[in-house]
Amino acid sequence: MQGNLSSWLVKHGLVHRSLGFDYQGIETLQIKPEEWHSIAVILYVYGYNYLRSQCAYDVAPGGLLASVYHLTRIEYGIDQPEEVCIKVFAARINPKIPSVFWVWKSADFPERESYDMLGISYDNHPRLKRILMPESWVGWPLRKDYIAPNFYEIQDAH
Repeated sequence: MQGNLSSWLVKHGLVHRSLGFDYQGIETLQIKPEEWHSIAVILYVYGYNYLRSQCAYDVAPGGLLASVYHLTRIEYGIDQPEEVCIKVFAARINPKIPSVFWVWKSADFPERESYDMLGISYDNHPRLKRILMPESWVGWPLRKDYIAPNFYEIQDAH
């Protein structure tokens, strides 16, 4: 089932994939990384002027990484603003997604955290560096295949 925004994107020839609706009825769309920046600008102009949150997760061990954006159309006099969830999937090896910092400034820290924890590189982000882990840290702690340094299984302890 296609939502209003998905129908609008199809009408204007913008490539995406509808992922249906979440439990609150919020439309969820998948956008390819190479299309994300231009569609982000279009969504901003269309009225999605507020980036409510951005997060990332490891889809499956050895699989894709996902960057998730929750956007809201903030307008005066509207009690129930329109919301949309955008998912951008990237390959595990050298994951790159365009940064939307220049569209929504509130993407600054969340994109840096996603980089720090999962290793997703956000192209054109002005300050993409570790924010939680020391710069010397090796690896990406929230990846499902991450092995902590100096970690010993209980059976190895003597």
